[in-house]
Amino acid sequence: MNKVKYLFGIMLLVITTGCSDFLEIAPSSVLNEEALVTPDNIDGFVTAAYSSLGNDHYDIPFSLWPYGNVRSDDAYKGGSGPNDIQVFHFFEISENIRTDFGELDKFWFNSYIAISRVNRAIRNLNKLSTSEFPLKEKRIAEMKFLRGHFYFMLKIMYKHVPYITEDIPVDDYGTISNRALTNDQLWEAIAADFQAAIGGLPNPQPDLGRATKTAAYAYLAKARLYQAYEQDDNNKVISINPAKLQMVIDATNNVIGHGSLEPDFANNFLPGSYENGSESIFAIQYTNSDNTLHGRLNFSDVLSTPQGLGCCDFHKPSQNLVNAYKTNGNGIPLFDTYNDANVDYNNLNSVKVDPRLYHTVAIPNLPYKYDNDYIYKKEWVRSPNPYGYYASLKENVSPNCGCIVNLDPFYGNSKNRIQIRYADVLLMRAEALIELGRFNEALPLINQIRNRASQSTALIGYANNLNVKPYIDGVNCTWTQDFARQALRWERRLEFAMEGSRFFDLVRWGIASETLNKYYLEEKEEVEYYGGAKFDSAREEYCPIPQAQINFSQNVYKQNKGY
Repeated sequence: MNKVKYLFGIMLLVITTGCSDFLEIAPSSVLNEEALVTPDNIDGFVTAAYSSLGNDHYDIPFSLWPYGNVRSDDAYKGGSGPNDIQVFHFFEISENIRTDFGELDKFWFNSYIAISRVNRAIRNLNKLSTSEFPLKEKRIAEMKFLRGHFYFMLKIMYKHVPYITEDIPVDDYGTISNRALTNDQLWEAIAADFQAAIGGLPNPQPDLGRATKTAAYAYLAKARLYQAYEQDDNNKVISINPAKLQMVIDATNNVIGHGSLEPDFANNFLPGSYENGSESIFAIQYTNSDNTLHGRLNFSDVLSTPQGLGCCDFHKPSQNLVNAYKTNGNGIPLFDTYNDANVDYNNLNSVKVDPRLYHTVAIPNLPYKYDNDYIYKKEWVRSPNPYGYYASLKENVSPNCGCIVNLDPFYGNSKNRIQIRYADVLLMRAEALIELGRFNEALPLINQIRNRASQSTALIGYANNLNVKPYIDGVNCTWTQDFARQALRWERRLEFAMEGSRFFDLVRWGIASETLNKYYLEEKEEVEYYGGAKFDSAREEYCPIPQAQINFSQNVYKQNKGY
């Protein structure tokens, strides 16, 4: 099976004469969009929509690392210092977040370009009959899946965004208010796209990278889980809707058995034959061999390569995150005391840790990405003061990988980026069960993740301080609802660290202010720039609506509270 080729989209065909520079010749005719709506050409519109998944950039990353990781207790911004992409620094300390940030405007703009491509594809697919194009319903389902994906990102970023379908002309995008739908109604619209996709998608797809029925059910579960935590106008969680939690369970029923955990946690983050494995439910496909200049590379994460291997040493695991992997003698987390003392990379054997630490964090004096030819050196770190000596591993690859392309000064790679994993489905299901009071049913789900962690040691033979165990009620824990909730939230942090979800989890649970202000208080003892950090609840749970977009809409779009 071949990957879907993510091209940049459909180009208008310009017919010219002569052999001179085409820039100097006026076009004699233009092939318009209507002429392209044929059974032979229609898939081009679909391909253009898929290509949007990778049409981001290091300062507008769809991997969400500045907003989901740096904005949380999991990561420091990195780079040369606070002034290097200063916007991300402001998000790190929850200060000076403004409506005029170009990065937020570009993220919004690129997301709606993607949605526009999706809507254009659906609109044109509907011009053909099923007899003319037998794949019509399947392709429309794929497009609704993609639309749900982009709206999900916009929703967790901005909360209030205009929901625009294929019925709205592009020129009218600015006339649809971002408050036309309530918070719950917007979640309902996103869920409806995934629900519609389910009806038309197969399992599996003939092309890797296309949306599947399983992927649509997984995304539906995720949307319903977020929707279940009902927020007031101050972004405070005021209730958890049991009916929506049951919808999470119902959706995950249709994913269980259509995937599995990788036998080794590391497999999810390795290139080549490991890509599109059993745990990958939906992934963005990249390549360095599509006959273009550089290939279709992952530009979201191009900045995270250590300076000693490329550029530019952004996205640095926090000491707090490293400490969170510590375990006690019974192999379970140190929930209340994990941050009392720092893990010392010069004396690792003095503590016991979860093996996932070594798959997530590059540690001085150990192999970088399991490669004994590259021992991670402190000298590779660009700015140890203030960002420390750790580096992020999951999105990176070994320098020996054939998937690397030198884009001097950057080093891009073509490793796929998983958007949703089977582990996420298990933990979403566990979370819903816990909040419904069915916490005993959640225990084996969480333990599946922990048992896999304990077995993920084949590539980290250099680690001699591993100790992670499943939770056993009455032996190493007392499995109450409160304990189960704590265990679930901890498991999500360890399992998905540096994958762009931590901050959004905190907001969903309604504990962002509590967690981050405690984190800032502790961090400022060691990192000077945290001295002024303060998370303002009722405001900073979401990004401001970009002022440029409000201007574009002639004030139809309304600003988020507090900005």
